[in-house]
Amino acid sequence: MVATQQHAYSSGTACCCFILFITIHIQLLFVVPAPMLNAGTFQDEFDVTWGFDHVTTSSDGQALWLMLDNSSGSSMASKRSYLFGSVSMEMKLIPQDSAGVVTAYYMASTGNAETRDELDFEFLGNQSGEPYILQSNVYARGTGGREQRINLWFDPTQDFHAYSFSWTPHHILFMVDEVPIRVFKNGEKYGVPYLNTQAMGIYSSIWNGDEWATQGEVSECKGFPNPSWGSPSSLTASQLADLERVKQSYMVYDYCTDSSRYKSAPTECSFNP
Repeated sequence: MVATQQHAYSSGTACCCFILFITIHIQLLFVVPAPMLNAGTFQDEFDVTWGFDHVTTSSDGQALWLMLDNSSGSSMASKRSYLFGSVSMEMKLIPQDSAGVVTAYYMASTGNAETRDELDFEFLGNQSGEPYILQSNVYARGTGGREQRINLWFDPTQDFHAYSFSWTPHHILFMVDEVPIRVFKNGEKYGVPYLNTQAMGIYSSIWNGDEWATQGEVSECKGFPNPSWGSPSSLTASQLADLERVKQSYMVYDYCTDSSRYKSAPTECSFNP
């Protein structure tokens, strides 16, 4: 067990310093190469991959701080890779003006980008008084372009909330506080690649995305889901109702309906709820 929390320290409108505090909960079906994940410290389970002098670990190894300032951001990656499982990260986002700051939490395979599998949560920084945008994306065998964006139904800067992936052979479920916000089904029978052959690592980073990350424009700078995730091939009626409510009330962009980008909707749009 290694949930997420974020604090910002800045003066005026300058991008001074943003700090991301992270703990992660992992439940899994398979681990590659080890057979199971033992509870340990961040040093046991994760490596710093960028911004080594912008990372601090608590004395007991159970918490890690990723920092962004004018000189660098920072990131971490799990030492192990996983084939199917559930990962939950708890986060409290930067309050007030965090324009241009991107907090990313994702799973990804290693190796050739042309065959890469990846699941993304990206929190696009907001201008003061504007809502955060939560963007999700799916890459299957190197093909992405499946962005969906929602406004959250709560203020994510006021308290901690759980953002989770539940990845099974049947579907991938993106959840916020156990509420489904997105489903990507296994559509191999329709010719749509699915993420079921490559193990993926767990990553988190904080970086300056001011070229694209604030409300789609240029700006300057507790617990697991219900553990029945391992076997069902469809969502419950309650989950489907929650998903539909999120889509109707909070979705602000869906690649499936972007006719300026796709002349016809991608195949998976016809069977994903």
